[in-house]
Amino acid sequence: MKTLIIYAHPEPKSLNASLKNLAVATLESAGHDVLVSDLYAMNWKAAVDAADFGPAASSPLQVPRDSGRAFDSGTLTPDVRAEQQKLLWADTIIFQFPLWWYSMPAILKGWVDRVFTYHFAYGVGEHSATKYGERFGEGTLAGRRAMLSVTAGGPESHYSERGINGPIDDLLFPIQHGILYYPGLEVLPPFVLYGTDRMTDEEFPDVAKAWTHRLLTLDSTAPIAFRRQNFGDYEIPSLQLKDGLEPTGRTGFGLHVR
Repeated sequence: MKTLIIYAHPEPKSLNASLKNLAVATLESAGHDVLVSDLYAMNWKAAVDAADFGPAASSPLQVPRDSGRAFDSGTLTPDVRAEQQKLLWADTIIFQFPLWWYSMPAILKGWVDRVFTYHFAYGVGEHSATKYGERFGEGTLAGRRAMLSVTAGGPESHYSERGINGPIDDLLFPIQHGILYYPGLEVLPPFVLYGTDRMTDEEFPDVAKAWTHRLLTLDSTAPIAFRRQNFGDYEIPSLQLKDGLEPTGRTGFGLHVR
């Protein structure tokens, strides 16, 4: 297995760093190839701008069109092209980050904004009366798996169905479904650690054991059963879920999981 770890935390002595380091050691010991994109260490440029797209960038800038043209012509900046090649190399992509303000750190969102370009992560495939592009289960990254490894400061009860922060599955849905599943990645259930602001050193061995188990069972873990766009569950082109497919008692994001 070839695993790419996208790591986003500014502190080399953080819990997130320990989880990243443990992932590298565990997977390499099991015979896997591992690459790490340490975004802070790389001084990753988070903001999309015209410089990403070469001298032919339009004025006014049109990010989707310009990113697609630069991807097609091979004129994206070297840092973006390198990350795209890592994604194509990998069988599995692990995203290691803290949950900040109900989402990913800005530097990681900036990685997505710059790396997931038009004609690479979106805007691919046939657009017709029966097919609305290759996405949500199809696309450039189909055949690969992804998983979030997330630390949350608050206790687990805060992220439950009745918790004040909302269910963790809802909070992560825009990332898991809208960013990862969109270009074709199969998304494994996330590894979430709660109460990390108060976690002690004495608790880490149990955390390490649980994380090691998840890492060594990646191949046998079933992905989240998100509905595929072009395989009969949605009306085309409205992309509304067809009548009668609603699971009993389920609404919102949950409608899009089989």
